[in-house]
Amino acid sequence: MTSPVLSAVDSTDGSTIAVETIGSGTPVILIGGAFNDRSTVAALASTLAPHVTAVSYDRRGRGGSTDVRGDFAVQSEIDDLAAVIKHVGGAAHVFGHSSGAALALEGVLRGLPIDKVAVYEMPAVVDGNRAEPPADVFDRLVARLARGDYDGAAELFLTEQVEVPAPIVAGMRNAPVWEFLRAQANSLPYDVAVSGPQMRLQSDRYATITIPALVINGDQTWPWIQTANQALAAAIPSARRVVLPGADHEILAQPELLEPVLLDFFG
Repeated sequence: MTSPVLSAVDSTDGSTIAVETIGSGTPVILIGGAFNDRSTVAALASTLAPHVTAVSYDRRGRGGSTDVRGDFAVQSEIDDLAAVIKHVGGAAHVFGHSSGAALALEGVLRGLPIDKVAVYEMPAVVDGNRAEPPADVFDRLVARLARGDYDGAAELFLTEQVEVPAPIVAGMRNAPVWEFLRAQANSLPYDVAVSGPQMRLQSDRYATITIPALVINGDQTWPWIQTANQALAAAIPSARRVVLPGADHEILAQPELLEPVLLDFFG
């Protein structure tokens, strides 16, 4: 297998997006969720690369990507994804994890040249599966970041947007992983924005998707995520749903579980 090739791609507003490709064949773009950069999807990219061109990128404000506009608007991330698709040939299959799943579906809804879309555990509130995040999470995140409080922003997102219990987050702050999470905090408002108002499932919009779609979740993940993805699959007319045995939300650390289902779907 060839080594990964790193490129810098210009987005509409002049932001530079770091894009890494490995393998050959049909391009499959891999989009990570909150607290993810291209390094967290690298294992999945390597696993898929013998069969496809696996494409990973740093969403704006993360890793090697810049954020010139800094407006935390969904359209900015759509422009970035469009630039990545253009870079790899003008059309692509797309896989998204968590809030990256919401971004992938938003790209489809806004008419990007995406041939097939697969999503893993998109977070969504539906049918009382969990409490809605407070309506002001986005504004409070932006305010904390504006004053340089990256620790506070990461903690706010985890406790109120994701519903991680506060004692667990307190433990995470004392763990080695916290420095990595803190480094991604300045992009968290994008994750809130792309997930929509208070993370409600936008069933009426997803009902307009006509391209082949695959909705995946693990059977070991949070019950509310399982409910959300069952409803998401029901909302997309063309969707097929797969529940992976033994998998939870940290699927990117177990690419061997995703490999067969993604390769079967993407062909």
